[in-house]
Amino acid sequence: MKNILIPTDFSDNAWNALLYGITFFKKTQCTFHLVHINATNTNSSGEAALYVSPDILEETILAEPKEKLQHLLKRIEKLPLNAKHNFKVQAIYGFLINELKTLVINKKIDLIIMGTKGATGLKSVSIGSNTGNVITKVPCNVMAVPENACYENIQEIGFPSDLNIAYDIKVLETIKDIILLKRSALRLLYISGANEALSQNQTKVKNFILDYFKDNVCTYHNITGKNIDESVQCFTESRNLDMVIMVAKNLNFLERILFRPTVEKISYHTKVPFLVIHE
Repeated sequence: MKNILIPTDFSDNAWNALLYGITFFKKTQCTFHLVHINATNTNSSGEAALYVSPDILEETILAEPKEKLQHLLKRIEKLPLNAKHNFKVQAIYGFLINELKTLVINKKIDLIIMGTKGATGLKSVSIGSNTGNVITKVPCNVMAVPENACYENIQEIGFPSDLNIAYDIKVLETIKDIILLKRSALRLLYISGANEALSQNQTKVKNFILDYFKDNVCTYHNITGKNIDESVQCFTESRNLDMVIMVAKNLNFLERILFRPTVEKISYHTKVPFLVIHE
């Protein structure tokens, strides 16, 4: 059974992420942990949250989110019944990242599902600061669902890589599990500079990945581009990909795809769900 954590702020964006996760795992035995984290500061600063007595938490700060979580359960009950799915709710007071790290350990979470509604203002990450922090700071697989994404059959999955880092077998196993679950094709993507050839190590990593997926539908694609995020976006749109998978181990490469200096340029992930896999 999979344990899936879905943080919610009760927005339409969070509801859409929940619907996507329910549909994505419609044939899988799952427990969905719906959690609202009430915090004065969502950044992990290393400082402890201000102490609040349990009585005050129950009667004031967490009373409203607990009520909203019960309404959320009633809304879920109106969806088509799926005997494979179980739902649990929890309201928490604390720092977002710290609390998620604790939940991942205590609840043995396999996956976090979040919406990717963008932040506003200049110099903001285009996927939203909360989602960006969770992806980079919480050691757990994260599925980020765009605000208006609707689940469709996952026929093609993009896998961008700079081919510089060898991938752990467990990471590739996770990707293969999804491919088999969804009967999808995998498209390994490398973005090169003009007249740039693969190094000996990159060739070795590429061949290792292709060999691992030799029994699946897996193809290699090399495109030339100056900006990695724009190249990934163009490839995603031209292939009409249904999902993009990235690995958190190579954080620099990951951030070059996910983060933009301004919100005027909206990246591909505002349209296509992406999955970030942690080792």
